[in-house]
Amino acid sequence: MHIVKFAFESVGFDIRLMRGGLASLVWNLAREFADQGHRVSVITPAHGCLEHLRAHYELEELDHVDRHTVPLVLDRAVWPGHPAELELRLTTRAHRLRHEGVDIYFLSDEYLDLLPERIYPARTSEGHDLAFFKPLVFQVSGLRFLRAHLDLGAEPAVVQAYEPYYHYLLPPVLRTDPRFLVVSTLASNMPINQQVHRPQLERLLELFDTDADLDALADPPATGRLAAAMTSQLPSTHLADRPTADGIGYYALVAANCDLLDFLTPGQLDFYSTFRDTPFERAFQDLTVARIVRESAARQFVGGCAVPDGWLARDPAGADRARLLTARGLDPALPTFYHVARFSVHHKGQVELFRAIDAVLAVDPDINFVVRCAVAAGGDGVVSPVGDPFFEEVANRHPGRVRLDWSMAGEDVLHREAVAADFCLFPSKFELDSFLIAQGQLMACGAVPIGTAQEVTTHYRHQLPREHPDVTGFAVPRSFTEDDPLLAAALTDRILEAARIHREDPAEYRRLSDNSRALARRFTWRKAATTRLATFAAAAAGVLPGLTPERAAGYGWFESLADTDWVTHRREIAESALGRGDLANYRRCVPAVDRTALEQLFAAAYARADFARCAELAVLLDDPGRTALVDGRCLVEPVGDGLRIDYRLPHAESVLLVLPTGEHRLAGAEGYFTTVLRERPQGPLVLLLRLRDGRSAWDECPLETPRRVTPVGAGLERD
Repeated sequence: MHIVKFAFESVGFDIRLMRGGLASLVWNLAREFADQGHRVSVITPAHGCLEHLRAHYELEELDHVDRHTVPLVLDRAVWPGHPAELELRLTTRAHRLRHEGVDIYFLSDEYLDLLPERIYPARTSEGHDLAFFKPLVFQVSGLRFLRAHLDLGAEPAVVQAYEPYYHYLLPPVLRTDPRFLVVSTLASNMPINQQVHRPQLERLLELFDTDADLDALADPPATGRLAAAMTSQLPSTHLADRPTADGIGYYALVAANCDLLDFLTPGQLDFYSTFRDTPFERAFQDLTVARIVRESAARQFVGGCAVPDGWLARDPAGADRARLLTARGLDPALPTFYHVARFSVHHKGQVELFRAIDAVLAVDPDINFVVRCAVAAGGDGVVSPVGDPFFEEVANRHPGRVRLDWSMAGEDVLHREAVAADFCLFPSKFELDSFLIAQGQLMACGAVPIGTAQEVTTHYRHQLPREHPDVTGFAVPRSFTEDDPLLAAALTDRILEAARIHREDPAEYRRLSDNSRALARRFTWRKAATTRLATFAAAAAGVLPGLTPERAAGYGWFESLADTDWVTHRREIAESALGRGDLANYRRCVPAVDRTALEQLFAAAYARADFARCAELAVLLDDPGRTALVDGRCLVEPVGDGLRIDYRLPHAESVLLVLPTGEHRLAGAEGYFTTVLRERPQGPLVLLLRLRDGRSAWDECPLETPRRVTPVGAGLERD
């Protein structure tokens, strides 16, 4: 088959044109598809790097000269001082590079050649720098090249487009074109409700003579104090964007129109289906995109990802650990912790990482840290700027223990550093990762991971209990908070624990290292490519991946289950309903619900901080103690013109009060939290809870002072 890859970044064999894991993903799959006998074309921007490409490769200039106009319709609230409409008059040219059996088409014009150093426009450029529209220009120029110039051949082509933000026009525009089967590959987890300006989208669809029912993609209006609180707070979690009046969610547009949705890991698919246990879970349920996710479930599949073959083929014995660490001013006799990623202080948890490094070395100075936060492109002669002064300050405070580098390194250097590492550090936040190739590369060299307990990276098994035979490392709680003190503290503890095990229990360290190495080496590009090729071929023949009853039940999508599923999968459905404290759906499986089951349902709902279900179940149990546990969790008392708030929940780790005027964190620990507000707020109190098991939940409590009650047998009595 002919597979056309449509990607904003794709040259995974040249660090001059790489900025993240996307290039590696695109290139390695392209090469593997070609190795298995398929024709592969890649459409990608030149990013102002044609001279570099000419100097290092045989680059062919094509006769494609496309003079066209990209219309911009600006949101005046976002782009003050700019005209409401603009026309970008462009001349797009194409060059072809044939590399290892793959045809790479580089598109070049006045916008696609912008930002050669960073490639991606900064999010902060929106509203003042028109370079922000470089990805949009790529969609238009790339679509025109795909439809008019690229020789597709006799058979329908599979268009595998990477990252919905960079290809949301393709599925609706190509939907009715029999020449194409469109696959959307999610390489990261951008906010699923992220929007594009509707007038802009309408103009672009009109440009391509495409009809799309955008009204069907619009969200219902959000009302009430809880909805307002979630709207104001969720952007800080990086899970959701603040909606706009004229916005349309582009993921909903993609999911509703593409033929297949391709995920890199099972955890990523699970996460993007429900946002389970995150601060966004409750708000997501009310969005149109949640319905579209369920409706498109049969077209979703896990294609997989891998550690690069060239990396796995390298011989670790060829790297001199002592020489490398000595050359970096470090002591080879000490345990060495390694972090390598692009510079992204919040996504990659790098602020918390450096706070932890500082705290660790204050109490245990006999530890090495090698940290590479890539700010600029790699290569000879490239001088990287300092990414963050605080990181430099920490490194300078601990000479001989911290080596900090701001540049992108080639594979030779990265492999030597990986072999020198005893542990690898990946405290990523906000569930923005997917496969996380860098972690797999380090694990393949035997480094023991210390990583966030993200759902998207459960495939690496560092989250398993320490006693589990397959555990690979150590986990810290996942985080949806910028500059998170709880994450920094947990990371400090795990690093100290890991260093202790390395020194005092070498057999246990070897077990973890061996598990880590063996697991990472199972992730191969051949397997990832074969899975996709089989799915592409099946979809072309009209056979979709499908939605299994087990998956629907596991997500709590009870309405998606067929009547026969309630008979054939009664046990799985009952277990899922029981775990949610969902009496109605549990009763469909077990009509005769006894007291023991009600108590189990209450316990599950209480553990999830689902107090509406708790209240319902407490009434059915006729249990004053449980009723008191629910009714007495939030007590308010007038204090002058203000209010005292006492919040009790044994398994809460933190409580954040979200007010119209801002956020207010309650002081406390061990299940008891309190604060005093100087002014009495209006309406019910809305609180965001962070539970000890990592779950986040919202609670809405009436402002009226309830009768003080003593939770019978709850162990929560306080003076």
